[in-house]
Amino acid sequence: MNSKTRPGNYFEDFQVGQEIEHATPRTITEGDVAVYQGLFGPRFALCSADTFARSLGFERTPVDGLLVFHIVFGRTVPDVSLNAIANLGYAGGRFGRPVYPGDTLSTVTRITGLKENSNGKTGVVYVHSTGTNQHGELVIAFDRWVMVRKRDLDAPAPAPVIPQLDDALPESELTVPWSVDGGYDCTLAGSEFLWEDYEIGERIDHVDAVTVEESDHMTACRLFQNTAKVHFNLHVEREGRFGKRIVYGGYLISVARSLSFNGLANAQTLAAINGGAHTAPTFAGDTVYAWSEVLDKMRFDDHPDVGALRVRTVATKDRACHDFPYKTEDGSYDPDVVLDFDYTVLIPRRT
Repeated sequence: MNSKTRPGNYFEDFQVGQEIEHATPRTITEGDVAVYQGLFGPRFALCSADTFARSLGFERTPVDGLLVFHIVFGRTVPDVSLNAIANLGYAGGRFGRPVYPGDTLSTVTRITGLKENSNGKTGVVYVHSTGTNQHGELVIAFDRWVMVRKRDLDAPAPAPVIPQLDDALPESELTVPWSVDGGYDCTLAGSEFLWEDYEIGERIDHVDAVTVEESDHMTACRLFQNTAKVHFNLHVEREGRFGKRIVYGGYLISVARSLSFNGLANAQTLAAINGGAHTAPTFAGDTVYAWSEVLDKMRFDDHPDVGALRVRTVATKDRACHDFPYKTEDGSYDPDVVLDFDYTVLIPRRT
């Protein structure tokens, strides 16, 4: 009897150049925004208050860029990473049109690379995913790579193809959707520090911390419609590498971004995801801390009132970040580091 269920794709099911139009478009609602706020508690003023958003030229409060990322990412999971062991990294992320409650997002993914691992049991799949709104306008595009199980261990390995990915998006490719021509209220934003106050190489300990709860990270995956088995199925994962469910890496990104408010409160929007690595697994009960380093500063000729900071945010588990843990002398990640996230934020300038 033929099954009507879909087991998800395994490594040998992918081909370079293959394009997948993902199911289940998603209309973003005010309820989605409220649940995201309840899970992560971001305090950035732009995504918290209509009045503040209008002062920057928005029609109303836009949807947090990371919620947009997670929703678009979630469309891809049943086809790309349902049988994944781990999501390994990100690159080339570019944010486009602002998203508002009521917008409907759809996702298309192109397979850009494949490489079987030496154990013959898994392989790495490289993909480029594009999210658009109901008008066909780009809201986000990003590359990621994921380790996926093989169904048939005897299936021949494909010729390895590894795409060339840029280290960071240049300012010419960044979308700047707001301005401060009407004035900017640092008191309401929560910080007096603007673009000029940050120096390349500066490190910021974000001080605060959040303990991951089992119900929270699974609720987040349900919100994003991320159905990856490693986040939900304890019956299977109990027999896996760690004996328990793994927290979705994107959950850590949102936690770290929310923690970064304490030190980067005026970094109102993300403009790019330059790179990212989930360097160690996180589990319920772990307490997450974060620190950030300013990697670069950029100006815009056509937006003199807004600047960009390229930032690396590092998240740790069960370790405060006052000593900025990152890598050891041999170049490997400190064992307490769980996230290395390189992204670009937009921040007001003094004009």
